[in-house]
Amino acid sequence: MSDDPYPSPALIISECQRGILEPERSVSPGLAAMAAARNVVGRTATLATEFRARGLPVVHCIIEHRADFKGMRPNSYLGAMSLKHRSMTVGSEDVEIPADLGPEQSDIVSSRATGLTAFYGTDLDVMLRLENVATLVLAGVSSNIALPGLALEAVNRGYSVVLAEDCTAGSSPETHEFMVSNMLTLLARITPAVDVISRLPG
Repeated sequence: MSDDPYPSPALIISECQRGILEPERSVSPGLAAMAAARNVVGRTATLATEFRARGLPVVHCIIEHRADFKGMRPNSYLGAMSLKHRSMTVGSEDVEIPADLGPEQSDIVSSRATGLTAFYGTDLDVMLRLENVATLVLAGVSSNIALPGLALEAVNRGYSVVLAEDCTAGSSPETHEFMVSNMLTLLARITPAVDVISRLPG
């Protein structure tokens, strides 16, 4: 990619929800701790403010399981833990987005009841195309599964992808570094938030 402004960018905030970011609620306390240590919410909030100020889309991709957990299966560790703890259900405190992130009235919220990635069973792709988005700037959690899955699916759909690396976290520093260096770097431009801001149009 060049150093020109990103074409038609949107900020995609992945799974920044209380049931994931708060250690006492999260199925991955390590992820919650790393997100707090890296100030993922604060840094992402600053990035979101810059996008909104330029009239660019801000999208929250969240998990909201049905209250009866229909469509959920224990065929992964995350699915099994959600079923075991009856967590991340629609209307619960678990699914709430931290107040610092919004959502603001202009933001888009894309929720999924099943699956592990943001495009699965959601209107995310349709909404992005209706907003004429060409570049996805990713922030949030986690660099273990959600962000690599989101990046891979975005590339498959023809989007360019940028990872605002200092606005992301994984289950441990070692896991984060491995995934960023060995997978995400193959799918996305890896850059700090300040660089993203300098390349926003408008």
